[in-house]
Amino acid sequence: MGQQHWGQSNQAMTTPDGRIRRATTADASALACVHVSSWQDTYAGLMPATFLAAMTDAAALERRRAFWERHVNSPDHVTLVAEFGGEVVAFVSGGPAHDHPGYDAELHTLYALPHAKGLGLGRRLTAALAEELQARGFQSLALWVLDVNPTRAFYLHLGGREAGEKIETIPGGELREIRLVWDDLASLMAG
Repeated sequence: MGQQHWGQSNQAMTTPDGRIRRATTADASALACVHVSSWQDTYAGLMPATFLAAMTDAAALERRRAFWERHVNSPDHVTLVAEFGGEVVAFVSGGPAHDHPGYDAELHTLYALPHAKGLGLGRRLTAALAEELQARGFQSLALWVLDVNPTRAFYLHLGGREAGEKIETIPGGELREIRLVWDDLASLMAG
């Protein structure tokens, strides 16, 4: 990805396979759609059906839209989108770590529409996020991923290592999450 810094501008990076840019409040509805669609695609059969339905219904879509509208411009939060043909097809977000002792940054979300998976967008978005976080002074990164989420293998492929787990109690059952960490953000920037 080179040494382009995203800073506080709304710069865009064009790649042969699309465009990665900083998200704006105008993207809130698209972010919500990608978020909910990705949950429906990824977690079907991996979470209790009633819980997943509640997390992806029309009310959940509106909650996600409102969330992204509030958070996309947060000074502590970085949200980047990938577009093809003007359509937001994937996004990543991160910021200061909240539940990862010894790690200063956290990857909060990485989601893609089903037809956008396998195009290298996750790798490019993660590298762009790492670059932005490093430019803000962060040195390391952590995240939580559902133990049965296929994306867990993607993060391991990017050099993450497992460093703990937790159990989340949700309506209808429990979810086991795995902490993945990178001690040096620069290792993710090679993308």
